[in-house]
Amino acid sequence: MAQARFVLGQLVATPGALTALEEAGQHPLEFLSRHQQGDWGELCAADKQENEFSILHNLRILSAYTLTTDVRIWIITEADRSATTILLPREY
Repeated sequence: MAQARFVLGQLVATPGALTALEEAGQHPLEFLSRHQQGDWGELCAADKQENEFSILHNLRILSAYTLTTDVRIWIITEADRSATTILLPREY
């Protein structure tokens, strides 16, 4: 298992994201682990590069993943690393 690249802080999720994960039969830890290890999911190259910069400079980190039901979720870790939120893009 790859090593964590940053701390997640408090873990929170919106009701919409929790429902989407439940409907897909997928667990949030699957995606939180990928996010924390630097697997940014389905981001463009520029956004992935921005995340690498953000780790070094304590800025916000964003990952995007598609569930088995084709619903997209985002995971956002705050710049101060106080919290990480799982949400649907429309909830942002």
